[in-house]
Amino acid sequence: MTIRSGLTPWFFRSFRIKRSAALRLLRKLIRNQGVKPERIVTDKLGSYGAALKKIGLKHLQDLGGRKNNRAECSHVPIRRRERKAQKFRSIKAAQRLLSNYGPIYNLFNHRRHLISRNSLRKFRVLAQTEWAIVTTQTTG
Repeated sequence: MTIRSGLTPWFFRSFRIKRSAALRLLRKLIRNQGVKPERIVTDKLGSYGAALKKIGLKHLQDLGGRKNNRAECSHVPIRRRERKAQKFRSIKAAQRLLSNYGPIYNLFNHRRHLISRNSLRKFRVLAQTEWAIVTTQTTG
């Protein structure tokens, strides 16, 4: 599910969701945006429609055949991590890992096909030094 205003600001990963949970999620998303969304792209879970109806934004809901693909495709790396994280005892533990993993992934993930080998080496050295600084601050 995404709120349409450029980037995918937040995601919620679930196969089933109650209306109350969808309502909490939507309120949080809309409050954090700062502007009223032009449209809200969701998948076809009925709980999203019920929650949007309750807060009076049902007319903004956009259900389409492939409109949710942008959000779904941007979550492919997260799904890979979820498959690896299936041994977690709770969703809270998995969410804690995902929230910590994102910044670390961004630090070390360089788009290799867009830069030269020398630039990649420089970026990796910078990332390693930054990582060394961060880990010494947190452990020391």
